Amino acid sequence: MPITIKSDREIRLMAEAGQILAKVHEELEKAICPGITTGEIDRLGEKLIRSYDCIPSFLDYHGYPASICVSVNNEVVHGIPSDRRILQEGDIVSLDAGVIHRGYHSDAARTVGVGTVSDVARKLIYVTRDSFFAGLEYAREGNYLFDISKAIGNYAESRGYGVVRDLCGHGIGTELHEAPEIPNYDVGRKGVKLKAGMTLAIEPMINTGTWEVDWLDDDWTVVTRDGGLSAHYENTILITEGDPVILSLRKKET
Repeated sequence: MPITIKSDREIRLMAEAGQILAKVHEELEKAICPGITTGEIDRLGEKLIRSYDCIPSFLDYHGYPASICVSVNNEVVHGIPSDRRILQEGDIVSLDAGVIHRGYHSDAARTVGVGTVSDVARKLIYVTRDSFFAGLEYAREGNYLFDISKAIGNYAESRGYGVVRDLCGHGIGTELHEAPEIPNYDVGRKGVKLKAGMTLAIEPMINTGTWEVDWLDDDWTVVTRDGGLSAHYENTILITEGDPVILSLRKKET
């Protein structure tokens, strides 16, 4: 699949999708508290998405059974929500969500603490978010795709964290996953040259221990191999002739 360059109309629609998704994440984060189930989070997320006349990107995507991926503690991504999974004080929870707005996707993830969390958990969340912004510095026309990957990986690894290698970011537009794939570590190559109009979902997944992961028997949930904590931070961005634009982030969040 070739990398698509979006038209002005497409960029406008993706910006609208991104702002809707940012609002959904804002409301989900407000709802996170000890005692809530991951199933309740999923139902709230779907209700919010549909309230904006959007469709959840993830629901039934390759058979995924929910609208929000809710991953707790050592779960990296794709955790399946359940009314049997109750969040506890001190947990961390990664919320990965996507919306389809007038045929265009936006994809974003946040990791938040449940009540009061440990210093280890809090630092992991911050480093994961900051590794995204380290990569974003290189998301400029004329740079190369894997400049982003190298900056993300170097930032997290230099601070002693494991950077997941089995999963990556991606292009996005009329499809949830488009070319190119975007690793979160230095792959030792340049990759394609970035051009204005590219839309990318950049998503570091960072672990307190090893970068290695395993898949559970549900064929969806990815967990850290050593049982350590994992955090996830993602935004849909636009490459421009100047600074990159984060489409799925409200201005007050920057």
